[in-house]
Amino acid sequence: MASDAFDTFDAGRAGFSVRVRGEVNPYRVLAVSVLPGERLPIEVVGARGGASPSDSFELVDRSVDDSGLVVGHFEPGTGRRVSWTAPRTPGLVPLEIRQVGGELRMTFHALVLVPFAEVHDGKLKGYRIGSYPATPLRGLAVYRKPRGFIEVTEDLLDLEVSPHFRLRQFLCKQEGGWPRYVILRERLLLKLEYLLQVVNAKGYRASTFAVLSGFRTPWYNRAIGNVQYSRHQWGGAADIFIDESPRDGRMDDLNGDGRVDARDANLLYDLFDGLGVREDYTTQFTGGLGKYGPSPVRGPFVHVDARGYRARWGR
Repeated sequence: MASDAFDTFDAGRAGFSVRVRGEVNPYRVLAVSVLPGERLPIEVVGARGGASPSDSFELVDRSVDDSGLVVGHFEPGTGRRVSWTAPRTPGLVPLEIRQVGGELRMTFHALVLVPFAEVHDGKLKGYRIGSYPATPLRGLAVYRKPRGFIEVTEDLLDLEVSPHFRLRQFLCKQEGGWPRYVILRERLLLKLEYLLQVVNAKGYRASTFAVLSGFRTPWYNRAIGNVQYSRHQWGGAADIFIDESPRDGRMDDLNGDGRVDARDANLLYDLFDGLGVREDYTTQFTGGLGKYGPSPVRGPFVHVDARGYRARWGR
């Protein structure tokens, strides 16, 4: 049931915005996937809630030590852009953009991918991946074979991928040992953070969304009988619900009728579907939205993705 807005909700904004590979990030932490040796342009594009257009920023590689190594400077009047080159070895590189002479900070958790070319016979280092469709749906770039996979070890499970989400929430549900592999698109994370802010502003308390299903390997997606071009296989979709009171692995009773059923999923669906007319809902978040009622093995949920074109369904 909606109540007063969740006053303690912190959207996790950094006080300035940065553009990386076409995505504008206003949050103080975001995971970014890069290929080994990839050159990544990073640009400070906006000052909001703390920074001013005249401020300077610096890019720091925090993998060196706690203080980090300054690897670039964002100076006013020079486009505020620097390029960082990923190492050749897959893994995590924490990058920090910090305000020179100030307290503002933004962390990019750069996750260097294992390239797709290392998948052989449908497996990556023993982990079953399966095969992607040979032809992209409608010829769209978002349905091409992925560039690579994030290698996930147990010590990376609680890595912040955005202010309110952790890497573990997006792992494929298939069984297997370690390491495991996942794809996670920055645009999905940005959309989820936006939607989380919306539901809290509407009075539905949510510290995060419970993710019923995030990434799926093509092998797992086929095993559960899902559609061939499911966006989950490209790390661009999440099946979500609010699970706060109580935290029991099922959707909360959002409409306050004493039951958890399809009407609670409808409430989220209608709320998200109405965002397209809002000025602050950028076109980059355009995508799929679906609603699902409960089944004997799970509660109701909604599907969200950022595929780049509008799609709606529900049952």
